[in-house]
Amino acid sequence: MNSNADGELRQHPSIWVDADACPGVIKDILFRAAERVRLPLTLVANHAVKTPVSKYLRAVQVARGFDEADHYIAERVAPGDLVITADIPLAADVVARGATALNPRGRRYTEANVRERLAIRDMNEELRGMGEIRGGPPALGKRERQAFAAELDRWLAGHR
Repeated sequence: MNSNADGELRQHPSIWVDADACPGVIKDILFRAAERVRLPLTLVANHAVKTPVSKYLRAVQVARGFDEADHYIAERVAPGDLVITADIPLAADVVARGATALNPRGRRYTEANVRERLAIRDMNEELRGMGEIRGGPPALGKRERQAFAAELDRWLAGHR
């Protein structure tokens, strides 16, 4: 059994999605996976998010504001859960709480790599502020979608 910060006991792990910036194709992969393995999946965003009708899927709309979805997830995630996020500070928090964090490109965050990724993120933000870096990451391609699906399947196989 898993329990979250609210002390809520759960028999199965849950999947949480930082849905504000999660690509639609990744959400579709997650919807199918949650149905297939019958695990609860919660999308959290500061805007309304549509989900297919399913007893395993739900969407939570949080207040508008910086990192509101991240805070919501971090307060409720339990050891053994999976969180889908591109937000490295949220990933670090999730990993510290004993859950798994996976970004939409299929990269799993671990205790070993999340600190390094935070440092790189901070350096890149500083370079952006100086005008040295422009733009964001490249568009999500087929290779990244496949990497995400494969990593999700690995996590699901270990949690059935």
